[in-house]
Amino acid sequence: MSDAIVTATGLSRVFGSGDTEVDALTDVSLELHPGELVLLRGPSGSGKTTLLNLLGGLDRPTSGRVLLGEVDFTTASENELAGIRQRDMGFVFQSFALLPVLSAAENIEVPLRIVRTPVHERSERVDELLAAVGLADHANQRPYELSGGQQQRVGIARALANRPRVLIADEPTGQLDSGTAAQMMALISTLVHEQGVAAIVSTHDPRMADYADRVLQLHDGRLAAGRHAA
Repeated sequence: MSDAIVTATGLSRVFGSGDTEVDALTDVSLELHPGELVLLRGPSGSGKTTLLNLLGGLDRPTSGRVLLGEVDFTTASENELAGIRQRDMGFVFQSFALLPVLSAAENIEVPLRIVRTPVHERSERVDELLAAVGLADHANQRPYELSGGQQQRVGIARALANRPRVLIADEPTGQLDSGTAAQMMALISTLVHEQGVAAIVSTHDPRMADYADRVLQLHDGRLAAGRHAA
């Protein structure tokens, strides 16, 4: 029996209609497993963000379905999907998407506040995550006081705050220099394996494949055969 946390079957996504119709994804199937880092590669416009939005319950497919365990995203209500995203999903964005008026610690704490985690548990979890991403000494700094790499470390910590089952990262190294990007991928890989999260990370940078357990390639909305890392 498969231990997949996420199972996507026959996903297609069409935008527009008639003369403006665009096939963003066509018949994509995949599984995400606990403790596995899957790298999603493909050029700009290949459908990477569209696929991640479907896997994260941020959008619905034109056809096909996404299962998180036994929960079918395609039939779940918007309220059910919102709850799933809060409890079971962590998202990392290329733009960092930190709240500028909050400190690093307060940004990480936001998901915990949303689900009303008790104060003492919030504090312990934030301290644990700051240490895990190497920012224990930067808890009180605001985003503008941090480097791009440090801001993305905060974003990763925030995504993991609620101990999600699935981590979805859309070009998380896109705004970072090559050295910092490699550090971020190494950090994500370590945390995924330590915490048993099922992770899928999109990138256009072929060098990032060295940090993945499995690589998937999208081209014109179609998924090519993946490979396991050596």
